[in-house]
Amino acid sequence: MKKKVTVVGAGFVGATAAQRIVEKELADVVLVDIVDGLAKGKALDMMQSAAVEGFETHIVGTTDYDETAGSDVVVITAGIARKPGMSRDDLLQTNAGIVGSVVTETAKRSPHAVLVVVSNPLDVMTFLAWKKSGFHHAKVVGMAGVLDSARYARFIAEAMNCSIKDVRAMVLGGHGDTMVPVPDFSTVNGVPITQLLSADVIESINERTRHGGAEIVQYLKTGSAYYAPASSAVAMVSSILLDSKRLLPVCAQPDGEFGIHGLYCGVPAILGKEGVEKIVPLTLSQADTDALHRSADAVKSLTDALLVS
Repeated sequence: MKKKVTVVGAGFVGATAAQRIVEKELADVVLVDIVDGLAKGKALDMMQSAAVEGFETHIVGTTDYDETAGSDVVVITAGIARKPGMSRDDLLQTNAGIVGSVVTETAKRSPHAVLVVVSNPLDVMTFLAWKKSGFHHAKVVGMAGVLDSARYARFIAEAMNCSIKDVRAMVLGGHGDTMVPVPDFSTVNGVPITQLLSADVIESINERTRHGGAEIVQYLKTGSAYYAPASSAVAMVSSILLDSKRLLPVCAQPDGEFGIHGLYCGVPAILGKEGVEKIVPLTLSQADTDALHRSADAVKSLTDALLVS
């Protein structure tokens, strides 16, 4: 029996994620958008590429949430994108209304789904999705660390002039300027980058990673990144649908791991068919531990701002 994935939001991130899911034949997809005809037109266009790309999965576009019923995974990309000069946090109130509505509509139709949140500000929107859905926190997860780590890996490969295939990177904490690249757990073919690059070079890579999304926004001017975010979301969807149990940095809710309680934040976790199956408590340096706690405090402040609004 084929799996079913709902992608809410037929903009650049949502449409690209939907395309990759069907092309990889992970699941049939329902693409949802409030703009009449947008999701339907994009889905039809994708289906007409099936003969060329050779996939047997199907995608339909709709404005009707009833078509999403029985989904195994719901990917939430809906919301406004950043513009130059905006932080992810500037999107808080507008996207909270959008994400809250989306979660209410999808959760009641797919009560056993895993929710994968992509909308910004990511950590707070994931917390909101958990609250609105009423799901166990393990079934609600945010896409941030996979993207931030992918950017980190790209910059490491460029600095090393090595194959990206040999690079594994780890970024924890909130999806924003306080994110925490972790050099001790970022490697080239198993060798930590702390043994391969100078401290100054590593810090410059860390800083570029923290502002990787803003760098793209400055170039695009009227939108934000979507190829890498879509790929990162699909990596998580794949691990859930295939029960691959990949260890990925994701936005999850720790229960004391890393000294974090009661909020969603970027941590390393095993992703399987039930969502977050285990948070893996790494032994971080004192500097990275302190940075992670500062990042969690920033996430808490924004979460508190949402709760009192």
